Parts: sequence; C-alpha cells; structure tokens
Amino acid sequence: MVDTTVATRNLDQLKRDYPDVAKLFADDWLQYRKSAILPELTREAQSTCDRINRIYFEDTAEAERLFRELVPEAGAGVDFRPPIRLDYGLGLKIGDRTFINMDFLVVGGGPISIGSDCLIGPRVSIYTPNHAIARKPRLEGWQHNEDVTIGNNVWLGGNVVICPGVTIGDNTIIGAGAVVTHDIPADSIAVGNPCHVIGRVPDDWTPEQRAAVEGA
Repeated sequence: MVDTTVATRNLDQLKRDYPDVAKLFADDWLQYRKSAILPELTREAQSTCDRINRIYFEDTAEAERLFRELVPEAGAGVDFRPPIRLDYGLGLKIGDRTFINMDFLVVGGGPISIGSDCLIGPRVSIYTPNHAIARKPRLEGWQHNEDVTIGNNVWLGGNVVICPGVTIGDNTIIGAGAVVTHDIPADSIAVGNPCHVIGRVPDDWTPEQRAAVEGA
C-alpha cells in the first residue's frame, strides 16, 4: 500500500520515486491498471472528493481546506460548489477568482491548467487520457495523457466536454453542451459537437447596453 496521503503533497518526489507518475506528467505511454501507484493516487483523490462533497454544507471551511490540500495549486479566491470529482489533485492548476459550479469532473491526470477569472458551468468535464486505438495494445491497457490548458476569463457553459490535448484561449466562451475536440483561439464564441467558432467576444458593452444595465 502506497502512502498517498503524504505522497500527494509532493509531486516532484513522486516523479522521482515512481516512473509511472513521471510518465503521466510527460504524456508518455503507460499502463494505468498495472501501475503500483496511479490507482492508489486516484483512490486517495476520489476519497477526498467524497468527503468534501459530504461535508461542504455542514462545514464549508473544512471542505475548502480539504480542497486546497487536494489541489495545492488552486489560486486565491477559487470558489467551487459540490459535488466535485477529480482523479488527481496533483498537476491541476486553477487561477485566482475562478468559479467552479456543481458536478465538475476531471478524468485522468497530468498537467491541467485553468486560468484566472474563469466561469466553469455545471457538469463540465475535462478528459486527458487517450487509450490506444489498436485492438491489442488497448486490451493491454496502454494509454497516454495529453495536457489541457484553459486561459483566463473563459466561460464554459453547462455540460461542456473538454477532450485531451485541447487549449482554449483567453476570454473565450464555449456554449452549453459543446464537445471541444481541438484548440479554440482567444476571444472566440464557440459551440457544438465538434465545437467550432461562430463569433468573436466583444471587448465591452455598447454605450446603450451599459446605460441600460447601470441606469445611466
């Protein structure tokens, strides 16, 4: 049994001690189900998520403490609503002031970066693993992860799915239910399956829109 409670707090040490962790963060091929460490790490993370979800509304402060222990690279002012489900807290970076709505799911590990001031809608899912396509190596359990990067001030609508290897640029809006299979540039409005760009994000309201909202 791996001492994951302590190990999850030191990613660099894990990479040195366990080749599969180094492979996970290098996007190298690995066999998760045969690994001595990766299933233990995911069980530890999932157990912590379960506790966070159970106690959040009774002891929010403790739930938030556990979240920050699980995701040590979460920035200042990150706000989330349960339930959350993470395979790993390691390698997940969340920028300052980002809001994560209920049913946030991250499957797989490796580097995943979410920028500052993002709005993550309910039931958003991020996937990093790619299984082997060929029949025999897929039966043997071979997979490799691809990093996911989400820029600053990105709004992901409800039920958005982010596939392995995707980068989404700053200020972009992804419409509800989209399946993002390839990179989406900054300042884009994108929807659909597969997700595609349909417009540009304006810099500001028009004077008329602002006057209507602010009562000027």
